[in-house]
Amino acid sequence: MNKIAIVTGASRGLGRNIALNIARRGSDVIITYQSREELAQSVVAEITAMGRQAIALQLDVGDVRGFPLLAERLRAALREKWQRDSFDHLINNAGHGDMAPFEETTEAQFDKLMNVHVKGVFFLTQALLPLLADGGRIVNVSSGLTRVSYPGFSAYSAAKGAVEVLSVYLAKELGRRGIAVNTVAPGAIETDFLGGAVRDMPDLNRIFAEMTALGRVGVPDDIGPMIASLLTEDNRWINGQRIEVSGGQVI
Repeated sequence: MNKIAIVTGASRGLGRNIALNIARRGSDVIITYQSREELAQSVVAEITAMGRQAIALQLDVGDVRGFPLLAERLRAALREKWQRDSFDHLINNAGHGDMAPFEETTEAQFDKLMNVHVKGVFFLTQALLPLLADGGRIVNVSSGLTRVSYPGFSAYSAAKGAVEVLSVYLAKELGRRGIAVNTVAPGAIETDFLGGAVRDMPDLNRIFAEMTALGRVGVPDDIGPMIASLLTEDNRWINGQRIEVSGGQVI
């Protein structure tokens, strides 16, 4: 029986790469998207072309009111498409960036970051937990900015730091069900994050490249395959860990 993974925020960028790499390793994939359904369906088509099964479900991770409906839709999809009542892997990837100096960060910016990256991850995982199979895996995506600081990311990094602590608690509390929980913390990567700033602004790209031992910023293909490998049996004994995937950023 094929494994089934859920990847949130997988219509583009890092989430898309994660979903495709999980499918390449033989799993079926359920992706979520916030608003760009056409992009999500293109990811579904790519996964289907690999011979795997996939669907896309709409989800705003910043609005917990939608989580019960998502769980209902997921339960129905599992029964109808897979004849199952559970899935195996949850990758909490969906999120956004908001860069502002500490003294200029607004309450609205702070609240949105916390709602998406902390409250959303906490309560979405809680809502889907009854459908997560025993022996399953949870991966929460964090950031290299929880280990090192860069001006403008105080609120974003605080939110990601909370997720890292949450991951440790989940690993402890869900261990009785054989569920492993880890955090993956990418360094600077070329995606749509912050409107594609690292990818599209040469000066910013150079700054982060110079901070990195391997001499460049990351790309999605540096991250997606690593997360996909973390879900395999080869890594079944890794639990409660923060794994930084940054090429040696600021070491």
